Amino acid sequence: MDSNTTNQQIQRGLKNRHIQMIALGGAIGTGLFYGSATVVKTAGPAITLSYLIGGIIIFFIMRALGEMAVDCPVSGSFSQYAYQYWGELPGFIAGWNYWFNYVVVGMAELSVVGTYINYWYPDIPTWVTALACLVVVTFINTVNVKAYGELEFWFAIIKVLAIIGMIVFGVAMIVFGIGNSGQPVGISNLWEHGGFFPNGVLGVVMSLVLVMFSFGGVELVGITAGEAEDPNKTIPQAINQVVWRILLFYIGAMGVILAIFPWNEIEATGSPFVQIFSHVGIPSAANLLNFVVLTAALSAYNSALYSNGRMLYGLAVQGNAPKLFGRLNSAGAPIIAILFSTAFTLLTVLISYLDPEKVFLYFMALATISIIINWATILIVQLKFRKHKEKTGEPILFKMPLHPISSYISLVFLVVVVVIMAFIPDLRFSLYIAPIWLFSLYIGFKLKTAAKKN
Repeated sequence: MDSNTTNQQIQRGLKNRHIQMIALGGAIGTGLFYGSATVVKTAGPAITLSYLIGGIIIFFIMRALGEMAVDCPVSGSFSQYAYQYWGELPGFIAGWNYWFNYVVVGMAELSVVGTYINYWYPDIPTWVTALACLVVVTFINTVNVKAYGELEFWFAIIKVLAIIGMIVFGVAMIVFGIGNSGQPVGISNLWEHGGFFPNGVLGVVMSLVLVMFSFGGVELVGITAGEAEDPNKTIPQAINQVVWRILLFYIGAMGVILAIFPWNEIEATGSPFVQIFSHVGIPSAANLLNFVVLTAALSAYNSALYSNGRMLYGLAVQGNAPKLFGRLNSAGAPIIAILFSTAFTLLTVLISYLDPEKVFLYFMALATISIIINWATILIVQLKFRKHKEKTGEPILFKMPLHPISSYISLVFLVVVVVIMAFIPDLRFSLYIAPIWLFSLYIGFKLKTAAKKN
């Protein structure tokens, strides 16, 4: 291990293709492959409209982050920007909130890996699989950033190819009747079963929470800015291209599925993808889907550990975390920050002995509100960043469109999402725990400040 700390620089080893797939893979996970069934039950075919609305807001959030990331490409991302343009307390809260958010997400994803492996090898305990994956992914993250980027690139490729394959076969069923005895399915299922808005506009509104949660992870592109070989070029490309690609995959995939199957016949507990692969007639469709979802879970955990290490590194640089988290190994990876995050994730092994469904319901509720806090922070800091630039007269290389209206619209939208959460029993818990969590961070900041004075 290298003895240098924050004096040594994070290595810029992520190429354009890595950045593109990291940004794209961050928003395509189990939320699409499995969680989409629940959202369909809420909004029906109009879920495609929900994804479109959510995608527009995500575009504004990504452009807000991109405006700052191109100007100052650092590994601490919006925590560093909050620290610089808003103040020490917001920077402290933003960084630790983001770190904890991805610890929770990483634990959740790691816990289900064992379930997927058990599909093929039912005798292997889930905690053994979780531990094995934890060790392997941690090792890859400590080697160098190129190893992480390469692994995530191929993880994302698998997910993207699976969705493209599903869309292609689905269109073939709709137009040519392949897999349906040669009878074209058509698209009448989009309006024949209660209309396009079977649950009214309220159904679309209520679905927005789960839709936005499924987009969680797109902000990871801001974390990669500190290790991009050419951030002025790769970050704008990744942000501009990833948004329309996500909309294409989500709206395209769900549109095809809902055209083939009546929305009211899709089981809320299963995956819509299972049904379409089965009807197309692909041999071992369940095995194929299981492999894809396993890849999605590993990808999400890989990204979670990567972002956690970089965020802790950024907090150490700010002085908002112990200096040892700023220590880099000879490959330029924040070794201590990664291992510390891994240690927390080890709790997954212990939780696997408890009731994982109940425990992780609370964890994911907290993760949902944490994501909203992250996005709101990005938008608020971008407004302050722009005011600073206007005062100094410094040029902005990658401007956010429709500023400042787009920022205010996005902030109002996030507030609406929080209000909607109050009406969803499974997510209401997060609204109780969020103030406690933020107050805990405030106390932590005060203790740190007091310690510095002494």
